[in-house]
Amino acid sequence: MNAYLRGSISMSTIALGLGMLGLGCGGGGNNGGPGGSTGAAGSGSYPNDPDFSVFESKRLKVSGNKLVDPAGATVRLLGINRAGTEYMCVQQGKIFDGSSGNSTITAMLTWNINTVRLPLNESCWMGLAGADGKVPPEDYRQEIVDYVNRLHLNNLYVVLDLHWSSTNALATKQTTMADAANAPAFWTSVASRFKSDPMVIFDLFNEPILDDSNNNPAGNNDPWGCWQNGCNTREGWAATGMQQMLTAVRSAGANQVVIATGLNWGSRLDGWLSHKPSDPMNNLMASLHAYNNNGCGNMGCQTSAASVAAQVPVVIGELGEHTCTHGFIDPFMAWADTQGVGYLGWGWNATDCAKFPALISNADGTPTAFGQGFKDHFATLPPLH
Repeated sequence: MNAYLRGSISMSTIALGLGMLGLGCGGGGNNGGPGGSTGAAGSGSYPNDPDFSVFESKRLKVSGNKLVDPAGATVRLLGINRAGTEYMCVQQGKIFDGSSGNSTITAMLTWNINTVRLPLNESCWMGLAGADGKVPPEDYRQEIVDYVNRLHLNNLYVVLDLHWSSTNALATKQTTMADAANAPAFWTSVASRFKSDPMVIFDLFNEPILDDSNNNPAGNNDPWGCWQNGCNTREGWAATGMQQMLTAVRSAGANQVVIATGLNWGSRLDGWLSHKPSDPMNNLMASLHAYNNNGCGNMGCQTSAASVAAQVPVVIGELGEHTCTHGFIDPFMAWADTQGVGYLGWGWNATDCAKFPALISNADGTPTAFGQGFKDHFATLPPLH
């Protein structure tokens, strides 16, 4: 989704619950909150880390064109995007847009989901100049870690997504591609921090827009080549490629599933297979972003997505509709079910269902007219958590 729209959101902050949750589906009391102090980014363990070994039975790996758990069962990523952690830290000096406590997680579980995608801000995680004055990086990292733990303790997978990258030290909007100056170091830090967490998945960059008419790579006509290995952008700064970011993740010792999202704001997968980054773990999957007003608006992206899904796992990392209805998402989810493709609705924030678009009208999980389509469809699926 166009990040400029997300950045305009101003929600009233809901009271944050306190404490950690109990293991299981919706278990534990309403007492989840910030954890203890932390060390340097990407090093050591945090004071309130759970015993990650209890999650080993949930670890995913790529097997052909499917994700499977250790028992060999196929798992699709089905759930929601929880926006805010990409923009609040630079816009309002906060971390979450709304509650991050037990009550909102319990509300998510009533929708029968198994995955939450969590957008990250590179500057806030790394403490780059301009961002650390609003939210100290150690606070940002600790809050992210604590929230990921709370989601896991409710048997939810978490996709960590580099959403706002930095071209001028401060990540304040969507960029053409991840920046070469900081993105590999960001992924080294994030991957080092979560390398022992079997329920985390890494989404290397939110929505590459290298094929947009205003953002073609400078001096060439090879947006997929830039997507794969980086280039100098027309905007005058160096972009890194999916290969460089994937290498940073693997070099940090993280072996989990990694996602590489396609071009044109995520709506194109036509060159994905021919430019697939090399992964020594063979644990790479593709992501498509589908909205009624992007390159998937007439479902024309389905042909290339289906050819990719025949060879590697695919998730629709963002699926949304700007009409406050669900006429677009309903057939898209039905198609994804026939292809074994997962989907994550955008987004779990109580705001405008047309501009955002928002799945919920209240933090208790009350769906908007748009979100009702997701909730009804998820209810037809087997229990996911």
